Amino acid sequence: MKLLGTLGILSIGLVLLTIWLLPGSFSAKGTPSDLEVTLARFARHWATPSAFRDANNPIPVEPKILADALHHFADHCANCHGNDGSGKTPMGPNFYPPVPDLRDPMIQAMSDGELFYVIHYGVRFTGMPAWGNGEPEKDTESWKLVHFIRRLPHITPEEVRMMKTMNPSTQAERDEQEALDRFLAGEDFEPAAGHHH
Repeated sequence: MKLLGTLGILSIGLVLLTIWLLPGSFSAKGTPSDLEVTLARFARHWATPSAFRDANNPIPVEPKILADALHHFADHCANCHGNDGSGKTPMGPNFYPPVPDLRDPMIQAMSDGELFYVIHYGVRFTGMPAWGNGEPEKDTESWKLVHFIRRLPHITPEEVRMMKTMNPSTQAERDEQEALDRFLAGEDFEPAAGHHH
């Protein structure tokens, strides 16, 4: 019976590998099928070591912890995931698979340890980087982010507005702000080329 199960899994894997290697299959333009999403989630779940899968968040959830995590998320994660966790950003839909909506019940159903594992170690072939530095036992930042991910389904518009002020800015935005600051400080102001009033 165990042999049949192993052969069945190998057969499914061979079919998926064959489909994956078809011409055009390396494009990130497509949308993963429901079967691919289900199999990927199953594989990710079982590829997560049980020590992490069964782990509870060792960081207590407190206002200061959530505030730290909100700032960290806005600065490091929101470019892809969006301040609200929706994944609706200029980059989010262009990944394969698209950046997930972290508010989705399937994501929220993951254990704390699974979420930590994904943040700390990343996920191959998805664009999700490994954010953890050093030993996972010392990675308190990723555990704080797990608390924030749990908060995302209930995030308030005020929190999203605050996060926008914490998002990384482009060089053009920094130059514009510097020019505005200099103008407000009383310096002569020369509008940037292309800006006419």
